[in-house]
Amino acid sequence: MSSIARKLRRELKTVAFVPTMGALHEGHLSLIKEARQIADVVIVSIFVNPAQFNQVEDFNQYPRDLTSDATLLTEYQVDYIFAPDEEEIYPAGFSTYIYVEGLTDTLEGASRPGHFRGVATVVTILFNTVRPDFAVFGQKDAQQAAVVRRLVRDLGFETEVLTMPIVREESGLAMSSRNARLTDEERQKASVIYEGLRDAKIAFKDGERNAPELAEIVRRRIESEPLALIDYIAVSDAETFEPLEKIGDEPAVVAVAVNVGKVRLIDNVILNRRQ
Repeated sequence: MSSIARKLRRELKTVAFVPTMGALHEGHLSLIKEARQIADVVIVSIFVNPAQFNQVEDFNQYPRDLTSDATLLTEYQVDYIFAPDEEEIYPAGFSTYIYVEGLTDTLEGASRPGHFRGVATVVTILFNTVRPDFAVFGQKDAQQAAVVRRLVRDLGFETEVLTMPIVREESGLAMSSRNARLTDEERQKASVIYEGLRDAKIAFKDGERNAPELAEIVRRRIESEPLALIDYIAVSDAETFEPLEKIGDEPAVVAVAVNVGKVRLIDNVILNRRQ
């Protein structure tokens, strides 16, 4: 992959990179379609990163089907698939990790200690290997995308980070590889997550600017479903993820993490989105 990346730069080809953990779905494909529009070459990585999982059970249960993923990617004119072994990314004796201060302390960072250290480290390794001009991420992992943008800025990567809108199932449930672990009933009931976020967005459009009240609107809706157990609901600045009391002119994110059965799902909506 490093050799290919050097060759592409010598040929002055622009490279768009979509990092994934596989188990590809329409959400991933929307990122790949965008990548195809903006660059000469599209590279997709498939690597289930052990460093960002807090529980061995969660890591072991994460869906993997490289053959199916590769078949799907050929239909979308992906030029290269980078699917390294764990030993390639983390060789024996590996001991260097990336930690983005402040931004990683809340929400997913608080619920999953060490998660963002694993994300920031693997993204740094992948960016150093692929050397992309553009990297395309999904808005579903809003805090992760903000961490990557900060990482790129602070460490001087020559990569532009693009964040694409969430792709949803017909029920409103955000598409995720984890959805495959939901039962049919759980999948149906999980739509309450988006319903709560949608309620908050409607209230905001109607003039509500009090962040705790918007969070309470989401809470009331989600708690109406017995199968849904809330981990957190937060209204934060969309770039720093600092908690807000009042929403001003800057973009804000209403983010949630909810356990439905044994599956932990995250989702969010942006308020005051800049065009």
